[in-house]
Amino acid sequence: MSAPYHRLFDLRGRVAVVTGGVGVLGRHFSRALAEFGAHVVVADLDGEDTARWADELSEITGVACAGWACDVAEPASVDELVARTVGRFGGIDILHNNAASKSDDLSAFFSPAEDYSLDEWRRIMAVNLDGVFLVSQAVGRRMIEQGRGGSIIHTGSIYGQLGADARIYAGSEYLGQAINTPPVYAASKAGVAGLARYLATAWAAHGIRVNTLVPGGVRSGQNDEFVARYSQRVPLGRMGEADDLVGALLYLASDASCYVTGQYLFVDGGLSAW
Repeated sequence: MSAPYHRLFDLRGRVAVVTGGVGVLGRHFSRALAEFGAHVVVADLDGEDTARWADELSEITGVACAGWACDVAEPASVDELVARTVGRFGGIDILHNNAASKSDDLSAFFSPAEDYSLDEWRRIMAVNLDGVFLVSQAVGRRMIEQGRGGSIIHTGSIYGQLGADARIYAGSEYLGQAINTPPVYAASKAGVAGLARYLATAWAAHGIRVNTLVPGGVRSGQNDEFVARYSQRVPLGRMGEADDLVGALLYLASDASCYVTGQYLFVDGGLSAW
């Protein structure tokens, strides 16, 4: 007889690394993993912020967590993160590649494709795609050595799978800046999803599953005009909230998805169905 099905989501005793762990979505993701029992390593650029959030997670959940600085675009920084995680918790079972960059220069970041700066392109790619590869490589190597499998989840985007509808951006702003879907964002997120499928087949023999969580638009500072226009394009009639993504992450991280690999899990209110 099967074990109680609720145990499929039980992450007690497992070790999860979340990059971009103190970002708009990262705090929700790292808290969810800790609440389901995982020792969570919160990784982001600001070491003090990650440490504070990890301490808060430990207090909230009663599970030992840690927070360390990591620049996912720098191999030495990534290797240090993996070494510290293994030294503290003994291994890694779950990796959530959630780090992404919007650039310090929003004007350059939101430039149209015909004017896009190659320097800006490379800065964003270094985090959004190179960083996902570097962390996956370092953690995947460790998972292979451990010999007990694991789950790797990449945060993708609908705009890595679908063309952007420019009509929703008329009069739209993000933190006071006129916005669009930047070409580098779409290309990097498409690359992340392609890499996930490659690694899913390359590492399947080691019991390592690799999937992509594909969010739709999440409310996070856009103006009312954008929220209204975007919501009209979604069958469920609203933008996503960060908490809407948590259940999907827990599914992909846990044994509930033990026969799922190489997949794109859309959490977009039905936008991709239209």
